[in-house]
Amino acid sequence: MEKKSKINLNRLRIVLAEKDKTNRWLADQLGVTEGTVSKWVTNTHQPPLETLYKISILFKMDLRELVESTLHK
Repeated sequence: MEKKSKINLNRLRIVLAEKDKTNRWLADQLGVTEGTVSKWVTNTHQPPLETLYKISILFKMDLRELVESTLHK
């Protein structure tokens, strides 16, 4: 049986590292659990668009920088 490859839809892991922030910090800022952020960071689940917008505001960056581009696919 073939194993499905995981598609990275968001760049949260990269952005958190670039901004020197932790999953716990982001969870505290958004009022969600650290486990929820972990699922987003590992691309197991995706945050709602409204949450991505809030994250973009927290990091002072364009929302489009938080998602993988489809142009290179």
